[in-house]
Amino acid sequence: MLTSHNMGEIPEYSKGYVNLLSKNDNLFTILENESKNAFEFYAKMPQDKLLYRYSDKKWTIKEILLHIIDTERILAYRALRFARTDNNELAGFDQDKYVIHSKANDRNWQELQEEFKVVRQSTIFLFKSFDKEMLLESGLANNYRFSVDAIGFIIAGHELHHRNIIQERYL
Repeated sequence: MLTSHNMGEIPEYSKGYVNLLSKNDNLFTILENESKNAFEFYAKMPQDKLLYRYSDKKWTIKEILLHIIDTERILAYRALRFARTDNNELAGFDQDKYVIHSKANDRNWQELQEEFKVVRQSTIFLFKSFDKEMLLESGLANNYRFSVDAIGFIIAGHELHHRNIIQERYL
């Protein structure tokens, strides 16, 4: 079980996410702890803030949560491909287009929270299925090299990054 973040197999733009996480915990402890913290945070979200934007072109809290879900699905898919030694480079995605076309603001908040929980649980099961060799595999996505273990840390740090923004700018 890996207890350090493999910063050599992570794009520069993702290092900020990973640096938010505890350096002393292993990937599975981080995923479990951050999941618990996230689920509690979103469950306490004031209903009157769900559609709030702190600036015209910024996302609502509903859009942020669906962005987290979409990104986690994509990153978990990348981890699966790389763990299985798929050497085909994977394309990037346009997060802004995903949010625009998500219709997140029309979604039920409880259902979005449940979807996030299910996606996170699936991610945890996926990463627990990888042995040490699989976690050390890597591949190319969007012209950047990622190791499988780094993707797990990015998933946890990405959500925490957005949770911090919500706390600072929305509440």
